[in-house]
Amino acid sequence: MRRLLLTVAAATVAAVTLTACGTTEPAADDAKKTAAPITLTDASGAKVELAGPAKKVVGTEWNVVESLVSLGVDPVGVADVAGYKTWNTAVPLKGEPKDIGTRGEPSMDTIASLKPDLVIATSDLPPAALQQLRKVAPVLEVRPGDAADPIGQMTKNLDLIAQATGTTAQSDKLKQGFQAKLDQGKKALADAGKGGAYAFADGYVISNQVSIRPYTSGSLIGGVNEKLGLKNAWAVQGDEAYGLATSDVEGLTKLGDVEFAYIGNDGDKDSNPFAGVLAQDKVWTSLPFVQKGNVNRLPDGIWMFGGPESMNKYIDSVVAALTK
Repeated sequence: MRRLLLTVAAATVAAVTLTACGTTEPAADDAKKTAAPITLTDASGAKVELAGPAKKVVGTEWNVVESLVSLGVDPVGVADVAGYKTWNTAVPLKGEPKDIGTRGEPSMDTIASLKPDLVIATSDLPPAALQQLRKVAPVLEVRPGDAADPIGQMTKNLDLIAQATGTTAQSDKLKQGFQAKLDQGKKALADAGKGGAYAFADGYVISNQVSIRPYTSGSLIGGVNEKLGLKNAWAVQGDEAYGLATSDVEGLTKLGDVEFAYIGNDGDKDSNPFAGVLAQDKVWTSLPFVQKGNVNRLPDGIWMFGGPESMNKYIDSVVAALTK
């Protein structure tokens, strides 16, 4: 988890159970109707030209991989396949895509061997790596996040990937399902009288030191929380891309009496300090929300930086936790 968390954290320095509305089944979509050339403008401003809807696609980041699978396109290459399977259970991989290396350092040779029609990458990759990728295949670069409009950026990326793969009808269904889930979740929380202060975070342990990562209003999780009618209790400033901040245990004392939630992972003890090393910490145990039992561990496998399907699962989980 430390490695998984720091991959995103490093980029920030330079997400009553309801019925799921989304689907990962391929739609009878634009890709079946036409093979006309496609020209797109990606996040870098570059023109991306394709002979037709991309079929053999590589994803270098988990959010774009989730978008592909949700749209009914099974990627031929995925960065850190084992990590994706651990951290994103909302949209499971189908088949056995080739592992192309880590999200921060994909293998150019492995990607080239797959002869992809398209590589979808985020601007978290260094410019030099993106330049190398463009020598292998057309590259569609997307922004990983935007703290000014986190939900808007998520759907913008989904739409761009759908245009590249000829799956815009499925993209529309996913967005409609996500909006329906938001509406249902907001109503469920309002009916239960749950619209107060709420704080979401994750954390990890490095060299016996606990680091806590607040998800501010600019995070995707934070944006979803506000759409649900929850009030973000974090007053700290998040980064411009992910809306993430840094804190320690003492920083939690500023939250006051809130509902607190987090996601950890049983596969890595260092990813869950809240139920681990902090259990004996006097600052942690003195916090009002800890003493009242208002600490909610949400289920594993919800990727906090994912797409509509991950956010649907998050909504189900937070509604269930706060209305239990």
